[in-house]
Amino acid sequence: MYFESPWAFLLLTVIPLLLVLRKRTGKSGSIRFSSIHHAVKAGRSVRQRLSALPLLLRMLTIILLTVALARPQTGREQIRDISKGIAIEMVLDRSGSMAAEMEYKGRKMNRLEVVKDIFKAFVMGDGNDLTGRPNDLIGMISFARYPDTICPLTLAHRALPPFLDSVKLVQTRAEDGTAIGDALALAAARLKTIEETLAQHREGEEGLYKIKNKIIILLSDGENNSGKRDPIQAAELAEKWKIKVYTIAMGSGDAVTTIRTAFGVYKVPMRQPVDTATLKAVAEKTGGLFREADNAEALRTIYQEIDKLEKSEIQSVRFIDYKESFLFFALAGLILIGCEIILNVTLFRKIP
Repeated sequence: MYFESPWAFLLLTVIPLLLVLRKRTGKSGSIRFSSIHHAVKAGRSVRQRLSALPLLLRMLTIILLTVALARPQTGREQIRDISKGIAIEMVLDRSGSMAAEMEYKGRKMNRLEVVKDIFKAFVMGDGNDLTGRPNDLIGMISFARYPDTICPLTLAHRALPPFLDSVKLVQTRAEDGTAIGDALALAAARLKTIEETLAQHREGEEGLYKIKNKIIILLSDGENNSGKRDPIQAAELAEKWKIKVYTIAMGSGDAVTTIRTAFGVYKVPMRQPVDTATLKAVAEKTGGLFREADNAEALRTIYQEIDKLEKSEIQSVRFIDYKESFLFFALAGLILIGCEIILNVTLFRKIP
């Protein structure tokens, strides 16, 4: 509780003055009796026992009215976070070559599953080196022969794991391929229009969230062999729209995958050339970084590096809503002074 006029408490000095004044002027008359022996046996009446009640009510009234004059106020503190976040599009290769196996968490997993798990840790945090990106807009696009928007740019990161689970390796030869250029162009277009989308969904709250940077994390283990645009053309669009692209070449090109048949389980060697030159050129053109990840630990290190390079900004604005609370004390004081007046003209009435 906060008092707007605390100087009003000086009025409480009236209470000791009132007690001193009563002591000096409160002498009552007396009558001489030959003996009060029987009067003492009669005891004190209710009126005598409660004789101090009017004075007590007056002191309480003074206290309550003084508190009311001090203007007590109750307030609820609110904190509003104004964030300058980063809009991040994850562009993930799900072509057949991502079925290659690698060691992760003590077991063999395909590249796609490893990438999904580490990306989830990058966004949500893992309690260790990756702290999460709670203030950033996160979206995801997967691609093989054609790019698909898996998750729109959102701050609701709890919705991301189900979307990640839906990303699977290609199932048919017809959809297999590596359309890096088309996927990159789609991601850039999504980021270009994000301010308009935010304005539509947060009408009247445009100042609450601002986009500090826009970045794309492009991960692939192959070379562009599908689609209408080549990666350099897509990078030119990203550069034009001031979007940085971080490119990651996954795997060294030599790997194996497990195939289960009616005759048993076989390890089949895979060789998929990674176009590191193009991925590096895309990153350099847009002001991003190019990195190679031969294993899961290297991939985690790359995400840690991106996490440190791209930091969000949070500014907390604190304000307090106040509500006047003097009315309760004022009414209570008036009720008590009314009770004192009633008692003085009835039960404690004095006839001169």
